[in-house]
Amino acid sequence: MNNLNPHHSIPNSQHPDPQFPNPNEDPNPNPPPQPQPRRPRGFAATNTAAGATNKSRKEREKEKERTKLRERHRRAITSRMLAGLRQYGNFPLPVRADMNDVLAALARQAGWTVEPDGTTYRQSPPPPPNNNAASCLGPYEVMSVESPVSGSSLRNCSTRASMDCQPSVPRINESLSPASFDSIVVTESDTKADKFTSNSTMNSTECLEAGQLMQELHSGEHGIGLSGTQYVPVFVMLSSGLINNFCQLMDPDSVKQELQQLKSLKIDGVVVNCWWGIVESWVPQKYEWSGYRELFNIIQHFKLKLQVVMAFHENGGSDTSGMFISLPQWVLEIGKDNQDIFFTDRQGRRNTECLSWGIDKERVLRGRTAIEVYFDMMRSFRTEFDDLFADGLISAVEIGLGASGELKYPSFSERMGWRYPGIGEFQCYDKYSLQNLRKAATSRGHSFWAKGPDNAGYYNSKPHETGFFCERGDYDSYYGRFFLHWYRQVLIDHADNVLSLATLAFEGVQIVVKIPAIYWWYRTSSHAAEVTAGYYNPTNQDGYSPVFEVLKKHSVTVKFICSGFQVPETDDPLADPDGLSWQILNSAWDKALPVAGQNAFPCYDREGLMKLVETAKPRNDPDHHLFTFLAFQQPLPLVQSAICISELDYFIKSMHGEIINNVES
Repeated sequence: MNNLNPHHSIPNSQHPDPQFPNPNEDPNPNPPPQPQPRRPRGFAATNTAAGATNKSRKEREKEKERTKLRERHRRAITSRMLAGLRQYGNFPLPVRADMNDVLAALARQAGWTVEPDGTTYRQSPPPPPNNNAASCLGPYEVMSVESPVSGSSLRNCSTRASMDCQPSVPRINESLSPASFDSIVVTESDTKADKFTSNSTMNSTECLEAGQLMQELHSGEHGIGLSGTQYVPVFVMLSSGLINNFCQLMDPDSVKQELQQLKSLKIDGVVVNCWWGIVESWVPQKYEWSGYRELFNIIQHFKLKLQVVMAFHENGGSDTSGMFISLPQWVLEIGKDNQDIFFTDRQGRRNTECLSWGIDKERVLRGRTAIEVYFDMMRSFRTEFDDLFADGLISAVEIGLGASGELKYPSFSERMGWRYPGIGEFQCYDKYSLQNLRKAATSRGHSFWAKGPDNAGYYNSKPHETGFFCERGDYDSYYGRFFLHWYRQVLIDHADNVLSLATLAFEGVQIVVKIPAIYWWYRTSSHAAEVTAGYYNPTNQDGYSPVFEVLKKHSVTVKFICSGFQVPETDDPLADPDGLSWQILNSAWDKALPVAGQNAFPCYDREGLMKLVETAKPRNDPDHHLFTFLAFQQPLPLVQSAICISELDYFIKSMHGEIINNVES
């Protein structure tokens, strides 16, 4: 018999009473919602939001920097490709070409007509396709021996005759490139390169025969092309030591002997420096021209043309004469009491090579401004030698606009301790220039910008050693861009002011302005050496175009200093004379400015001389650009260099277009 015990355990399922729940069932079939964490309020909420905002801002800044770097890299590659097309394909591309310019140039090279509005068509039906082994070079002609196409590329081309004449994918060959962001060699890739599938004119079947190609290559190697080319006059620069500090011709017989030698070489004329420090040396507005009159009469006797240089700078004795010619003595006397008439660096050191542009309109020179002083000398010269202008003896007048007679600041002066390849220093710390800077900063609304950069290094610094010129340095900041635009504008205003009066004094005469060749650190983003000299030419700007706009206004001839091959050797100064030359020449030609040349270093070797010839009249230039003349700088009087006469004779005949197959005609 089972006794029921109230404490005896029985299955829960047998208990209908809800106070005995079933363990197999969910005790809470509809559980209440879990409490949400409380949102922070007050100070805690502010900190959380600020942290998220700061994190978001940092990410945005990082992305901006990454975008900037990608864009810079893209621009560098584009610039190098365009320079390569100009240099190795002679494509007439403007300095700041866009994709439309490139496509138009390619289409014209392939035989198409491209109208200004973009309309593109052929004037005649295309020739039938040529599918032979030599036809896959595409529609491009070989412009010169410098073309990267070679016999090996012809052999490679023959193995791909079945590829429908598709050109191989171009690649950048760094080992063959002129080391520059603005230079590129386009070479043929290997046989595994993918074919182009677009309808670009690069896929045209109008191909050049291999025989014709090799014939042009060989003819270039043997010098054909110089004969019958256009005539480029050659002027030889006479030594500065011919006239002493008292404006007397030192040795007339020696001058006659030298001019006789030059005449036998069939040069076109000579260049003579008329030094301000000699002509107006002692008393303001008292000009002495007697020595120059005697020299000019001798030149006229030999029936040579004459170019004169209005030299408003100092000759430091670095030329072949070794003769030191200072600024006029009365100017130096003023400078003893007012040193701010000279260019001044950040340390306060004065440079007496030429007058500061800050006094162009300041009456600090015995009641005259610097512009008026320059004009008075130019007007005196024109009056004194009016008969020679009337006879046509004087064919051009070069106006000195800065240190060494070049349009530049004296930023890399050796007397201040500069040595190649230092970046130089800004020259704007005289009180007149600082007043100008203060005025510009105030008008901009940032009066605290009225100062020069304090992290731009020293004369012999390198760009990466400074905070201002290093990669992504302060030169590209808001302040940096303001300062460098102002610094360049002072240079432009100086040229504009002086040339306005020069064209008045020498009306109807060819006016020449000399542009420097500052090629070191050209392959850096900041172009520091050019910037300190007044040319704001970083990789994202064209620093020469605004200058040439002013020169075009006065219809002057640009004389470019050609560096040639004799570039000083240092520990990788990232120099690129060829890249700089292409930029300056193309920028000037784009403005339709006449361009002349002058060799930077005296040279007599065949290689250097022929480099000058190639620069003066580029072979197969589709626009037929060439120098209006070349001023040749000689290291010694020619009568002392008879061993080099044959080389000079060959050079002059090449400039005159009288050479065939390296044999004198």
